[in-house]
Amino acid sequence: MSSASPSYKNHRYPVEIISHCVWLYFRFPLSFREVEEGDAQARVLVSYETVRRWCGKFGQAYANALRRQRPRPGDKWHLDEVFIKINGVQKYLWRAVDADGNVLDILVQGRRDKAAARRFFRRLVTATGRVPRVVVTDKLRSYGAGHREVMPSVEHRSHKGLNNRAENSHQPTRQRERAMKGFRSPGSAQRFLSAFSGISPHFRPHWHRMTAGRYRFEMSIRFTVAGS
Repeated sequence: MSSASPSYKNHRYPVEIISHCVWLYFRFPLSFREVEEGDAQARVLVSYETVRRWCGKFGQAYANALRRQRPRPGDKWHLDEVFIKINGVQKYLWRAVDADGNVLDILVQGRRDKAAARRFFRRLVTATGRVPRVVVTDKLRSYGAGHREVMPSVEHRSHKGLNNRAENSHQPTRQRERAMKGFRSPGSAQRFLSAFSGISPHFRPHWHRMTAGRYRFEMSIRFTVAGS
């Protein structure tokens, strides 16, 4: 999962060990200590604090590299927001995916009003470098207000039943949130989820639609892409 962008200067561990630890942490619901224990079983002695620093330094860089290698996002975007508890305070996680379920971006915000919707729309346009043909949202009125200001020429379909792709995309985040027992601050939640949404889906092909041989072949391709 290495990339040309991150610098490994002054790191005494090989790139393969660093990238493997980062992959384990973002792909599976493991704590830093559990990654440390798994490495110890493989006779690789790395402290959980070192794993934590690696994930903070390289996680987003790896996620960005994987996103750059994906095909261009489709022209139909699904947006949704769910509440998350951060240090006991309710915040909102905004998420956008394309018609294939690829995560376009996420944003942790304190509200779900018009200003929050507008901010997320603008962030999406900047992140993807394009404007969609259609956006699909639930019935939250903030979407309509933000849409009219940022991308008024784009068709907006507001219907709860049409937005399953975005809603389903929240499920891995919910699983990880429970494993981590919540997030400590909005900043740490944004940093983790931004990297997580770029790395984890890459290693989650729709295995239930594949034969065992096809699944192994697909995973070998994905590891090759991640390491390029």
